[in-house]
Amino acid sequence: MSVMAEFKKFALRGNVIDLAVGVVIGAAFGKIVTSLVDNIIMPPIGMLIGGIDFSDWKWVLKPADAAAKTAEVAIQYGVFINVLIQFIIIAFAIFLVVKGINKLTRHEDAPAATPPDVVVLEEIRDLLKQQNR
Repeated sequence: MSVMAEFKKFALRGNVIDLAVGVVIGAAFGKIVTSLVDNIIMPPIGMLIGGIDFSDWKWVLKPADAAAKTAEVAIQYGVFINVLIQFIIIAFAIFLVVKGINKLTRHEDAPAATPPDVVVLEEIRDLLKQQNR
């Protein structure tokens, strides 16, 4: 089998297609959550703490110098706070989705039949218990 035929077989398997769809939907969902956090959740939180925008929070290590044409060097921990909140929202949403899927797919299966060797061993155990009485 040629490499191209193997690749075609691999690429067209259901799992790869499902993964690709999941990645595309996940990227779109990430944009939605980013917008939710940046435009809906963070403004009221910023207002509650005095009108501060988290994305502006930073620790400047070296200020910008227009004369030397050097950019500012800063640790932008406010952006990190926004991303952390986005992660928590995404993780919670995925948790709810997985919980819903599990609820839909969960069904009570009959217990598996006991293997014959285990049945024989249980009978031997019971006979030994009876003899020791």
